[in-house]
Amino acid sequence: MSEVKDLPRGVRVAAEDDVAVALDALARGDTVVVGDDTVVLRDDVAAGHKFALHAIAKGTPVHRYRFPIGLATRDIAAGEHVHSHNVRTALSGELDYRFTAPAERRLSHAHAGKSFRGYRRGDGSVGTRNELWILPTVGCVGRLGERLANAAAAKAAGRIDGVHAFNHPFGCSQLGADLEGTAAILSALAQNPNAGGVVVLGLGCESNQLDDMLARIPAERRDRLVAVRAQAETDEFAAGMAAIDRLIDVMATDVRSDVPLSALRLGVKCGGSDAMSGLTANPLIGWMADAVTQAGGTAILTEIPEMFGAEGLLLQRAESEDVFDRLSAVVNRFKRYFLDHGEPVSENPSPGNIAGGITTLEEKSLGAVQKGGLATVGDVIDYGAQVRQTGLTILEAPGNDAVSTTALAAAGATITLFSTGRGTPLGSPVPTVKIASNAALAAQKANWIDFDASIVLDTDMEAGTAALLDHILAVASGEPTRNETNDERAIGIWKRGVTL
Repeated sequence: MSEVKDLPRGVRVAAEDDVAVALDALARGDTVVVGDDTVVLRDDVAAGHKFALHAIAKGTPVHRYRFPIGLATRDIAAGEHVHSHNVRTALSGELDYRFTAPAERRLSHAHAGKSFRGYRRGDGSVGTRNELWILPTVGCVGRLGERLANAAAAKAAGRIDGVHAFNHPFGCSQLGADLEGTAAILSALAQNPNAGGVVVLGLGCESNQLDDMLARIPAERRDRLVAVRAQAETDEFAAGMAAIDRLIDVMATDVRSDVPLSALRLGVKCGGSDAMSGLTANPLIGWMADAVTQAGGTAILTEIPEMFGAEGLLLQRAESEDVFDRLSAVVNRFKRYFLDHGEPVSENPSPGNIAGGITTLEEKSLGAVQKGGLATVGDVIDYGAQVRQTGLTILEAPGNDAVSTTALAAAGATITLFSTGRGTPLGSPVPTVKIASNAALAAQKANWIDFDASIVLDTDMEAGTAALLDHILAVASGEPTRNETNDERAIGIWKRGVTL
């Protein structure tokens, strides 16, 4: 006799959904109760994978999250495993979007009284760390920067929060907009509030000229910045160490003080997602983004290709026609970027995503955009730009984990919330809070994971938000994240042009 498996073994988001997600492995012949539906499984269904709640005709949309995630490629019976073998994407190319005034949204998060202990900066921003960053203008001096950071670690101990070099292979043999992107991202990183001091390390003959890059940084942000030109020094290592010594002496006077939640700048990101990401971790991050923005703080959402198929949910929240036009232009521009390289816009999800139960890019995107919560979209900024206002900002960047987390830090994020269903050790220049979508990952990779979002299956989203917010405020006040204790910090720069 088959076993009756009640919730939470299988779960759907909305009554309109045609599929449910198995929360753990289910077997052919099992009877599963999901809401008002009782389904006998026709296939084995792995944890995180979907099964049909009723018959779905060939060629018709398959709904999850209330929206289509693709089209059935054949008739699907109730209880069948629903995945890439019987569902395909419906995405194609660019679309013609039409603006409608956003509906009024009422959020109910009451966290405005929360605070953390951060570092106040002269421009009014607040850092969650007081670190010295070494930024090479070009890859030729990247290893020099790393050697300087290693040598300076003992000098920094107990005086500031650390010294970190961010090596990269770019800054020369680039042209036009490609070189412009490298210069923009590096100069923006130099202005992140977590960088209490910055050594900009140049070579001398590179395309990304040091003086041109420095000119991008406002004068009021250069009081904690020292430039070193390696070719102009007899001993470039000694010159770099002297610059570090001067900056540490100044930075050592910085102290943490109580600041309101509104001072927080959150980057939100997902990587190595599975089908549970859109049920637990991403909605939880969305509630976190809403809590911070409603308190007067900032949230930054990126990964434009992982909005394809779900961009309408963000466009309908644009605060003005200008913001709507800029967001639709970024989405279509990114689609054109794919098409111009002969690639379909739907060439996503990744093999790991598919193994975790995500079938199409529409499904991945509908789960991913939940990280932006329900806040009004107040601004759209280009790759390498910095946030200009509080609230929710959409940032142009690809989905690649290293590139997008770097872009978030350059935009001004002082903490990044990073959801994952498969796991990754990657960290960015700022504290990168890894949020597991499922309990198995949280238990298996406790050395990577900071927070287990599966608790929302046992409590509710509001309780999960309160727990995560307390954790985030502790991190903002100095508690190290896993990427920090593991010394997993790196940058990735979006390379879009030719290499000379």
